[in-house]
Amino acid sequence: MFYNPEKIPPVVAQTVARIDRRLPFPGEVLVRVGQRVETEDIIARALVPATPHIVNVAGDLAVPIAQTARMLRVKQGDPVRAGQVLARTPAAFGRVCTAPVAGVLTGFDPRTGYATITPDPQELRLPAAMLGFVMDVVPFRGVTLETPAAQVYGAVGVGPERSGVLRLMVTDPTEPITAEMIDERSTFAILIGGAGITAAGLRRAVEKQVRGIILGSMAEPELRQWFNATHSVASSGALLRNLTSGREYAELGLTLVLTEGFGPQPMSSAAFDLLSSHDRQEALIVGTTRIHRPLLRPRVIIPLRRSGITASVEADQPLRVGATVRLRDYAHLGQQGVVRAISTVPRRLPCGIQAMAVDVELPSGKTLWLPRTAVEFLAMAAA
Repeated sequence: MFYNPEKIPPVVAQTVARIDRRLPFPGEVLVRVGQRVETEDIIARALVPATPHIVNVAGDLAVPIAQTARMLRVKQGDPVRAGQVLARTPAAFGRVCTAPVAGVLTGFDPRTGYATITPDPQELRLPAAMLGFVMDVVPFRGVTLETPAAQVYGAVGVGPERSGVLRLMVTDPTEPITAEMIDERSTFAILIGGAGITAAGLRRAVEKQVRGIILGSMAEPELRQWFNATHSVASSGALLRNLTSGREYAELGLTLVLTEGFGPQPMSSAAFDLLSSHDRQEALIVGTTRIHRPLLRPRVIIPLRRSGITASVEADQPLRVGATVRLRDYAHLGQQGVVRAISTVPRRLPCGIQAMAVDVELPSGKTLWLPRTAVEFLAMAAA
């Protein structure tokens, strides 16, 4: 097993996975502690306030602002339908101002001639998103779910929680997913690849309504090109800051998890073998990433329908000289190296802080002193 800074194994065949499901606004929780839920079960709901619409009544009627109030045909507080006449000029074939949306006329300013229509709130229904049991209820907000599961943590990801059926797209952890591979059979699925996908492949996946993609790595310029379609970023550093900010980025259209990081790195054999063994099974993919405290890692949760799993993780293994580790800091996210030394007292690092540190040698031969929390154990070198 290998561990992240929170001492949670990034690849676990059997564990107890926990996930919080929360409403963005206060609402009503529909389940109770101890209840078993399925993926599509609605566990909470809330009424989401809509954005008010401002209507230029005086401009639509082409009349002086001072005359607009007496031409209104709707009183403040009245409900209105989309297309309903709000105001009309006196002439037989005069100009009219209509409501662009349905809602309530919540305001009219006679000094500007503008009216405000507030649409009716929309009901938000929060699904469980995975098979599990309700372990805790937060009144008016949501629940905490637990389920026996296989679980894979990634290095970096983007996108909110999405559920789907795993679909293995390659036979080797070094193979990329190409745009041509993504067809109608990928709709609503979570695709498993090896190393790489292009921006064109990501766009095609969104077109085919793919729920998520799991890869070992991908080229940063390709991810930035795809990301720039909705969020402009000028540099690699800006992209990484966006991805690790903790935002969900639902508007991207799918959720992406990179198990190793950026570049041409293949998916680790442990992660690839575990994911491959669960091909065609239902899973939950979570891309939200935060590398500052509190840490939040992207992950894939595969619920196991058999019971009897009680331990969530196995005991931690101490970091030792000679261990292969994966780096978690901004500048080297996803890169691997070998531990050459471990400090026994806090050490002043190049960034100016003092912390318990490790000396890591990269494949290029370059060595780095990094905080111990910025590396995660992968494996010990063969004897």
